[in-house]
Amino acid sequence: MPPLIESQVHTSLRAYLRQQGDYSWPHHLTMARLVARALRLGRSALMQTSTSPPVYALSYLTPALLWQGAVVLVIPPLWQEPWVEKLIPQLQAALGTNREVVVSDRFLSEDFAGVLITSPQNWLSDRLRIVTNIITNPEANQEAKFPPGIPTLIDGADDLEPWARECLTQTMLPGDWDQLIAHYPQQKEIIRDVKIKLTKSFFDRPPNPYGCCLLDTSEQELIHNLGSKLVDKFADQILDKPVDKLTNKPEFLAHNLGKFSQQLGQPSGQILWAGVDRQHGYFTLHSTPAEVATSLSKVWQQQPVVFMGRAMDLEVEATAYRQNVGLGGLTCLKFPPDLQTELIQLYLPDRLPLPNTPQFQAALEQQVMDLLTISRSDKGFIVILIEDNPLKQQMAAVMAGEFGSRVQMEVITPNPAPILVTGWQFWRECQHQFPSPKLLIIATLPIPSLENPLVAGQVAYYKQQRLDWFRLYLLPTALRELQRAIAPARRHQGVVAMLDSRVNHRSYGQQVLTALSPFAKINYLDPRLWELLS
Repeated sequence: MPPLIESQVHTSLRAYLRQQGDYSWPHHLTMARLVARALRLGRSALMQTSTSPPVYALSYLTPALLWQGAVVLVIPPLWQEPWVEKLIPQLQAALGTNREVVVSDRFLSEDFAGVLITSPQNWLSDRLRIVTNIITNPEANQEAKFPPGIPTLIDGADDLEPWARECLTQTMLPGDWDQLIAHYPQQKEIIRDVKIKLTKSFFDRPPNPYGCCLLDTSEQELIHNLGSKLVDKFADQILDKPVDKLTNKPEFLAHNLGKFSQQLGQPSGQILWAGVDRQHGYFTLHSTPAEVATSLSKVWQQQPVVFMGRAMDLEVEATAYRQNVGLGGLTCLKFPPDLQTELIQLYLPDRLPLPNTPQFQAALEQQVMDLLTISRSDKGFIVILIEDNPLKQQMAAVMAGEFGSRVQMEVITPNPAPILVTGWQFWRECQHQFPSPKLLIIATLPIPSLENPLVAGQVAYYKQQRLDWFRLYLLPTALRELQRAIAPARRHQGVVAMLDSRVNHRSYGQQVLTALSPFAKINYLDPRLWELLS
């Protein structure tokens, strides 16, 4: 009787780790056995690793390569090339396997039995399309890019909710209006009139840093009337067809406008918004679901899935995360950070002004200057995280006045400057291109701003549902962002300076500290701290 795959995976991976002398992550064998068990039993599981994908990738690649059947590996494009070109060949050679590994947007054949690597957007868009159309088209599953029932491993599942929301967003681009007019010339004046009125309405609004706005009642009414007229006139052509059976883009747009208009005035959970490009004078229309759990819950019924990521939830059972992505009961595991290798030095001063007070900027400047001076900014890479654009630019100018060309703002160069001033998004997307920071300064917590129309729309939905919008949406989003941002500093047990005093004075401060742990906390500046790190 052949050994269970869990035993095979454990023995093979342990031998590989010993050969490589890789003891950087103590949970490799446990995670690998659990992934292997999920593959053997066909059961879903959720694993929070508390570290970055390059650290734990061996733990799911080993069972995927030793499994006898097909496996779909869903990973962000950023990691696909390093995995395929280096990590997987190296691991296959050590394991003595010769599994077929392909990167593709679909299954190549029905009898494929290797490892298929694809992007989250590609896999999710296909699965969401199938579960949406299968209600009206029972044959939809036969047209799927990925057959049902194939075990699927999703890495980077921290971002599963925004990935799904992006896939489910309906968009009308500027050029789509011309296609509508060309396809429905008898409605030309009506379509053109609506476009002109919407353009004027959007551009009459004051600009905001986010380049978008929620649709107000009058704008919704314009789209409602246009969608209703198109649907009334062409219902037999567009409204009753499954989306994947529409013959051309104008029909698809008219279908979306019809559905779009039907959503108005109903508690459908759609956020209706426009992206406004003032420089080029055009707008785009979007309908984004406020919740994705309903749609995703049908996806998880199609195949067993292992969800993996750094930090989906503070709780081991990931209750809030599972609720937000439509997951029922499943095996959940959370690996703690390694106290020996991932402990950070946390500087958290006691008496700083709150971020929303007039005194905050001056206090922030003084703290940053003191930190840069005492840490000897010419030795080691330093990151200053500031989300507010005007404040970020002012701080960059102040720092440049003191430290010159060593200060740069959101740029990537072959030899990065010792001091980088950046917002959260740039750091999240580009941190892998920089060295590990010796010092990471955080001006304010990354709590999504209600000034962002999309955040405001999301919060409005939670309020309509009488849900705790702060603890179910804003706070979990901030904690995930925070944990990802500080991860590079953990590699060399760097210093993280948290200058947002809400951590000390708000009830959710303890949850922030839990997300930052493990750490050694100080509330005063001690030059000896950096001497130890040198």
